Amino acid sequence: MLKKQTVWLLTMLSLMIVLSVYYLNAPTEGDLAYFDADEEQDQTTSSNLDQLMNDSNLEETEETSMEEDATEEETEMDDLNTSSINTNEYFTATRIEITNQRSAERERLEEIVASSESSSDEKNEAYEAMKEIDTLNTKENILEEELKSNGYEEVLVRNVSDNNLTITVQTDSLSATEANQIIQQAKDEFGEIKIEVNYKSS
Repeated sequence: MLKKQTVWLLTMLSLMIVLSVYYLNAPTEGDLAYFDADEEQDQTTSSNLDQLMNDSNLEETEETSMEEDATEEETEMDDLNTSSINTNEYFTATRIEITNQRSAERERLEEIVASSESSSDEKNEAYEAMKEIDTLNTKENILEEELKSNGYEEVLVRNVSDNNLTITVQTDSLSATEANQIIQQAKDEFGEIKIEVNYKSS
């Protein structure tokens, strides 16, 4: 009888030890819920990041597309403007624009000279500026006639600033030698300044 009780006691004790070890090592329901929630949060965060990245890439793609469209439209407009104005109209329109600008500047200077509120220095400066405009017009006309005598159909000389001169000639082609000859003639008339030579085909 004692032997049976001892065996039963040892069996129960072993069972309790096994159950204790199992419950200590087994994850609880709360732990499982926590890990699941954490993984779900990670998945949600990852999904949100992916969505944000996709949205950002979409915005960048849309912006790039809009910029490309704008560039294409500008190019098309430039081509349209270039094609709609032939060479003769280009020379005429540019010359009229220069004339209008200088006429407006000359009128402004004349008002300074005629004004009773202007000082003597201001009047003298305005008078000298008017003389410079006249001198500039004369030099440009002389150079244009000289270049036309070389065989160019049309010539446009523009003094874009004090030390920059742009010369455009109407011809189907222009060699480096011819361009250098134009530059030399311009220097003979205007002195040592920066000179740009362009040409437009007929």
